[in-house]
Amino acid sequence: MAERLVGRPAPDFAMETVSGDGQDFGSVKLSDYRGKWLVFFFYPLDFTFVCPTEITALSDASEQFKALDTEILGVSVDSVHSHKAWINTPKDSNGLGQLNFPLASDITKQVAKDYGVLIEEEGVALRGLFIIDPEGELKYQVVNHNDVGRSVEETLRVLQALQSGGLCAMNWKPGDKNL
Repeated sequence: MAERLVGRPAPDFAMETVSGDGQDFGSVKLSDYRGKWLVFFFYPLDFTFVCPTEITALSDASEQFKALDTEILGVSVDSVHSHKAWINTPKDSNGLGQLNFPLASDITKQVAKDYGVLIEEEGVALRGLFIIDPEGELKYQVVNHNDVGRSVEETLRVLQALQSGGLCAMNWKPGDKNL
């Protein structure tokens, strides 16, 4: 049985990154996000089919996340060089184009393993999405089969529910009262 992550400190990480404009390499660690909310998501591989729909949708919604004091970080088991090539490939050629957040490389697959999303026999991650609060506690996780993309709207709704500070009923939406 997988270890429970929600409600506990998020597993620490340190990875290499490529900037959303596809120009610069850097590094990132969990502590870089202290004091902010983080939407941290895994996708299987660069240059695939469902992944760019999710990554570009999150990028398009980045201002909505920023307005909620939330950063976004995408990660796969590909190298930063593959990430850079994918960002610099035009969308009409199965590329991403410019993004509003960095992509991280989990080339060792350790971070995917720590977050419980590694498919060891395939060497790729499931579509895992995690929301980590400003103190580093993992507040939410959703893991999809790799054939099914996630929802930006649902991610925003859950983030706002978590930020409301109260009990939120089924189908709670921003503006609804807490229980």
